[in-house]
Amino acid sequence: MDTSKKPELSVIVVISSDTTKSRADTVLLEVCLKALSDQAGPPATEIIVPYHAAVDGIEGLRKAFPDVVFVQAFELSSFTGKGGSREHHDELRSVGLAVARGDVIGLLEDQAIPDEHWCARAVEIQNSEFSVVGGAVENGVDSILNWAVYFCDFSRYQNPLPCGESGFASDSNSAYKMSALQSVRHLWADSFHETLVNSALMERGERIALRPDLVAYQNRRGLSLGSAVRERLVWGRSYAATRCLLLGSKRFAYALLTPILPMLMAFRLTVNVAKRRRGIRKCLEAFPVILLLLSAWALGEMMGYLTAETD
Repeated sequence: MDTSKKPELSVIVVISSDTTKSRADTVLLEVCLKALSDQAGPPATEIIVPYHAAVDGIEGLRKAFPDVVFVQAFELSSFTGKGGSREHHDELRSVGLAVARGDVIGLLEDQAIPDEHWCARAVEIQNSEFSVVGGAVENGVDSILNWAVYFCDFSRYQNPLPCGESGFASDSNSAYKMSALQSVRHLWADSFHETLVNSALMERGERIALRPDLVAYQNRRGLSLGSAVRERLVWGRSYAATRCLLLGSKRFAYALLTPILPMLMAFRLTVNVAKRRRGIRKCLEAFPVILLLLSAWALGEMMGYLTAETD
């Protein structure tokens, strides 16, 4: 990977596997960085890893990947220093963006393994009419729990992903033109929220597309049922607490509706899988765990609406 000149592509990798932990480790990050270092025919690329103080193993990775830019974030307003928090992930993306030099910004998480052509395909956005390209996410660990988590997270990003214009893209696997991001810099300078940024870009006339050959594999090795359930609680509560800023007193009505969420979300998830005509058997096998995870999300969402707090 050529790091001797100004990069065409800046890849920001956020450690997001610390949602339920007081400290994060770099076990999954190492696999992700190895995949990025072994890309086939990559453009001039810089890899940026923003991290907080409660991460173990960074010094070892500095030695193993000397070309990677590790940026410690010293002031994260949403980092609690304990398990059960996720808002700091959005702040870390902003920390990475602040130092990125590429014309194209790629976004990945530590628990993703990018396809060997990921960098080459991400940078192709420069010559397209789109400002944002979201990629496909596939499951990389064949266990019932991993399939359940995968379908809850990424069923609508499973291949065959519809190719072409879209109203959404996941910050777990996407590429942005830096020029487009700079036009809405005020929205992500402190914290990068994909829905807010993407909506603002579309309001400005920018276009988003999905691309099935921009592939990353979800690598949730070592996942336990307990941590997966707790993670859903945290994410559901965080989602609702964020929405409370717009809902006002309506949040209590939304809290009353949360009991129907598991079945509604399960229906949408099942429709997504059926449309792809892939993974149907895996989805059926994992369905009891899927319902458990969705129920945990709904409970977290109810708590978020009632308290308007993330923890």
